[in-house]
Formats: sequence, structure tokens, C-alpha cells
Amino acid sequence: MFMSNKILIVEDEFVVANDLRLILVNAGYQVTGIAISAERAEELLKKDTPDIVLLDIRLEGRKTGIDLARKLRADNIAFVYLSAHSTQRILEEAKTTEPYGFLVKPFRVKDLLVTLDIAWYRYRQGLESRLQQKEVLQTRLTKLTHEMTDGKESLLKIAQIIQPFIPFDVIMVGIRPLDDQQFNDIGYSRVGFNEYRFIGEKELMAMAGLKSGTLLSMTEDLAGDNRPVIRKGLTQEKAGVLSLQKIVFDCFKLEICLECPLSLSDGQSIRYSFYSRQPEVYTHNHVALLTFLEKCLTDVTEKMLRGRTNLVNADVNSSLMESQQNELTNYLEFKDIIGKSPLLLTALDLVVQVAPFNTSVLILGETGTGKEKVAHSIHLLSPRKSGPFVKVNCAAIPIALVESELFGHEKGAFTGAIEKRKGKFELANGGTIFLDEVGELPLEIQVKLLRVLQEREVESVGGSSARKVNVRIVAATNRNLEREVSNGRFRLDLYYRLCVFPITLPPLRERKSDIPALALFFANKFCNEFNKPFMGIAESMIREMEDYDWPGNIRELENILEQAVILNDGKTAIALKRSLRVVEPEVRTKVNVGTLADVKQLQRETEKDYIISILKRALGRIRGENGAAELLQLKPTTLESKIAKLGILKEDYMDSSGTS
Repeated sequence: MFMSNKILIVEDEFVVANDLRLILVNAGYQVTGIAISAERAEELLKKDTPDIVLLDIRLEGRKTGIDLARKLRADNIAFVYLSAHSTQRILEEAKTTEPYGFLVKPFRVKDLLVTLDIAWYRYRQGLESRLQQKEVLQTRLTKLTHEMTDGKESLLKIAQIIQPFIPFDVIMVGIRPLDDQQFNDIGYSRVGFNEYRFIGEKELMAMAGLKSGTLLSMTEDLAGDNRPVIRKGLTQEKAGVLSLQKIVFDCFKLEICLECPLSLSDGQSIRYSFYSRQPEVYTHNHVALLTFLEKCLTDVTEKMLRGRTNLVNADVNSSLMESQQNELTNYLEFKDIIGKSPLLLTALDLVVQVAPFNTSVLILGETGTGKEKVAHSIHLLSPRKSGPFVKVNCAAIPIALVESELFGHEKGAFTGAIEKRKGKFELANGGTIFLDEVGELPLEIQVKLLRVLQEREVESVGGSSARKVNVRIVAATNRNLEREVSNGRFRLDLYYRLCVFPITLPPLRERKSDIPALALFFANKFCNEFNKPFMGIAESMIREMEDYDWPGNIRELENILEQAVILNDGKTAIALKRSLRVVEPEVRTKVNVGTLADVKQLQRETEKDYIISILKRALGRIRGENGAAELLQLKPTTLESKIAKLGILKEDYMDSSGTS
């Protein structure tokens, strides 16, 4: 942090605001002013733009701190929330503004200074990342101007290049104003990670159920702006007038549109429209990116239109187009990630976006959602792909050995250290280290991990000097780290260092449309592995799997298919030999089951029976969110010790098939 950084304090309690001012001035910061309301803060922002704003959520006046935060985010100014006794609803609303930090009153001076340091770090990382994105996009689009392709193929390539940076479910492009003699708009709908289905006049009429020639009588619901603009919904339509936007919105069940008008050198105007089913997906950053790319996108579009009066080349062979498209969908880095659900595709778009850079990534998601595969894909898509990819399961390493495993040890550093040994970080030098279940690391190791992130150097156990390492860190957890921070089990500064670029993987219950494809993949895999003929999967099994809630996610689905293949005779379609128990939603909800201190009051069961009942409720899982250790409010290692002491066996809480 450069100590000359300017800070604006927005706080309606004078005593708190003045204390903050004194702390910051003593620490070397420049305080540009104190505002007691959002309105006053906006006035001060016009006079002097700060580097960071300290922002209370509850303020005097009509506007809240959250209202002001949205303006700060739009103006690309970093901000840190101050809060006291906020409700969960307010905190969730505040989180949607993507703050650079969060402080809960009362807080220590050290917490304030560390949070500001992290906020500035994240802000600079974000600026650098956006600059790199612009350069990458500009380079890729410019390259297209040197390729000779027809309108359809050009738009497909533009769509594939832009998708990771401006997500869309449908992209449309057309000359404006609309031609009442010929419908020239073309587009693509996204049907897979790198798979797109062409949309022309014939396709749009078929989907909308329109008669031939109807599209020629359409009007356009224009936003009245010559710059990129975000549009939620449509303006009021006139009776009996057909709107192109309404047709597209209705056909594909879309929620929002990002429009980008371009003026060509020959006087023509052309409009790109990006549509999405996610109502809040587009932000000022997308508008800024399109504004930056305006000239480059205009050049590519002129090349696409050169020598033609419309976008569609009627002579293009449709089968040739399909062949070319299939070639473009071959994304080997994702070959083991199965599915086309919108939530999964959104996560994969983020992977493509962040992979080329050294930014730390935090992968969030429940156990069994495929976090390791995504981490490996980040590595394969990065410039480090030729370097090592080192996996570390932080939950599986005994506490006494964590430091040695991560950072190495010298000969004689402790009993049993008979030789010098490199740690995982040194082994990953020049590549990527994947810290799975990072939320399980003890606090003393978190401090050392923070140093690695800050200084890019490690010091082995028993060593006297630090060694530089060139490692990219990708971490993953199934825990709610924000809750862990508030409970004092995870360091706030480490959380913000790791969470520079978060990617959330959806649970299987939220992407059930992918179950048939996943089942087919695993069935083929195990039939090949066990040398059994594959006769398909019974429809009844598919239906039952789609009705099941999958608390163990893809890992549980894989286990079910392995069992089914083993039991299959190789002459009939694979089917379930037992019914899947449909898990009700409340089973996933965390229940206050008390602690082991309450067990003596529970006369109906012994301590052993009580632990077994919780293990069953947690579906046999000890660690992770809603695992038995969390439900019992114990450390996983403590619970494992009690299980051993009480002689609890796996068969006590799991049936013979491996489920609880």
C-alpha cells in the first residue's frame, strides 16, 4: 500500500468517523473528507476522487451505503464496508455490490489497516486483469481481420472470442435500420461450452411460429443510444406492432440485453446484441469493454460485410459450416468436464478468462462438484501448462506434518527427519499448486501461507533462510470461508488474498439436465474398465436419477454408476438394483443439533448412538459444510478421535452399498 493513498470516510457517527480519521492519518493515509450521508459523499467525490472509500451501510438521508456502493462500483472506485449488527438480508444485498473488503464494528486498528491493504491489492489486481483482458480480446479480434471467411463463420468466431469476457446465451447482429425487403439479421444461441446453433430468418420464424414474410414487417425497440447500453426488458409496445427484441426475448426466455451499435465507414450502422437469461449478468465493466473494443470490432465487422450488402452468404454449404463448427468445439482442456447447463458454462467461461494470468483463484462448491478437474483445467489453459501441477489435500495431512508437507524440512529438523525434503510449493515451482480443502488449514499455517502469497518465498522447517518460488496458487473449499472468518477459524487477510478471482461450481441438484450425459460418460468408462459390453442405461434409472437430490454430487453419481455396471450382466441395459432415496431439501439445511456437551441430557441415547445418528444425517461425511464435525461443532480431528475411541465402525452408519 502506498501511504499517500487517499481515503474518503462515509460514516454518520461523528465519534467513529473521527477515530477513523486519526487512525488513518497516523498510519500515513490522506483523508479527503468525512461524509455523514450518501448525498454528501457524492458531492465530495466530484471535488476529489479518493483511492478507497470507507463506507458505513446505514447512513443519514434517503440513500444507504449500498446505494452509494453501486455508484462507486460503476465509477471503478474501491470501497470497504463498515457494519454493525446488520441483518443477513442486508449483508447479502451488500455482497451483490462486490466490495473490496468488509469490517464489522467494533474492529481493531490492525484489522482496519490490513483490510485496507487487501482492498488496495484486490483493486490493483482487478485493474491489471481488466487491462490484460482488453489486450487479449483486441489481439484476437484483430487477427480475424486477416482471415477470409463468410458472414456466418465470422460471427461464429467473434462469438467464441467474446464469450468468456461478455457472457451471453444468444448473440445477434444486423444492419440498421431494418430492411423491409430482406431480413438480414443473423445470430447464434449457445448450446454448449464452445457449441453454438445458427439463427437466421428461417430458424427464427420456426421457433416463433411466424408465417413467411412476417419478419419483414417488424420494428425495432431501440434504446435511443449510440453507445453500448444495458437493457432490462422492453419499452411499451404499440398494439399490433411486431418487435424483433420481443421475439428474441420470448423465443429464448431471455432476461437482459447488452446492445452495441457501430458506425461503419460507408455510413451504414450495425448493431450487436448480447442476450442472457441471467438478469444481473451485465455490468458497467462490460459496457466499458465494448467501448474500448469499438474500433477493433468495427474493423472486423466491415471485413465481414465487405463485398456484400447483407450478412448472410446464401452460397455457404450448411454441411461444411457444421463441420467447421464441430472442429472449433474441440476444447481438450475440458474433455473430462461433462455438461452444458448454464451454471456450469458460466463457471467454465470464468476459467477461460482467468487461466492466462497468474491471479490466485478460489474455487467454491460442495464436495464432489469437480473442483479438482476445474483447477487442472486452469493449469492446462495457462502459460504454466508445461510445468508441474501439484495437488495437496489440506484435510488429509496430519496437523503435525502440514508445515513440512507444504514448505519442506531440513535434515534433523524433527524426529524422523533423516534427510532434507522439498515441500509441495518447491515441487510446484514453475507450475501450479492446488490447495484442496484450504479451509481445513490450522491458523498457524495460514500465516505462513499468507507470506508465500505476499513474498513468493518459502522457508522450510528447520531452515534459516527463505527461498523464492514461482508458483500460481489455486485453492478450493466446500466451506463458507466468510463464516469461518467471522468465527475466527480463517484469517481475513488470507481470505481476501485467495479470493481475488472466485469461481463457484454448481451442485448437481442445480444442473440436473446434465445427469443423462454424466451417466452415459461414467457407464461407458466403467464398462470399458471392467471389460463389459455397454447395452445402454434403462429409462427408469435415468428418471430415478433425475428425481434424486444428489447430496454427494458428481462423486456420488459416479459411485452409483460403478455399482450398477458391476451388477449388470452385460446383456441388458444398466439399471438400479435398489432405489435411490430422495433427499428432502431440509436434510441439506444446517440444523442446530446441539453439541456433545448436551449429550448427557439426552436420555434416549448414548454418546456413541448420538454420534452415529449425526454421521447418518451427514450422509457419512465428517468434514466439510454440513459434515458431522460441523453439525457437532467440533474440529474434524477431534471427532475422528472420538469415533476411534468409541469403536464406531463405518458399517454402523453406512449400509453395505456405501451409503448412509
